[in-house]
Amino acid sequence: MRTILVSKDIVPVGEFKSNLAKYLKEIQDNHNSLVITQNGKPAGVLISPKEFDELRQTKLFIDSISRGLSDLDKGDILTTKQLRSELQNIRNIKAK
Repeated sequence: MRTILVSKDIVPVGEFKSNLAKYLKEIQDNHNSLVITQNGKPAGVLISPKEFDELRQTKLFIDSISRGLSDLDKGDILTTKQLRSELQNIRNIKAK
């Protein structure tokens, strides 16, 4: 994600509404973010679909790591041998 430029990437909601098509095209072409303000305060952020997907994947990855670390802290872990055994049991059940 690139740095937000105050002079280009922050627009009032009125200007955004007036130039919606222009801003949507710019977001898709440049993969930048656009901060939309209302009454001088941030009211929303518009990002490209690609950037949204990347942020979502990053969040899912971080959540997965957090769950793993939590399991480790609780001692809820398997050795490699135990994991292989569990997977083999699952395969055997599905093969029946």
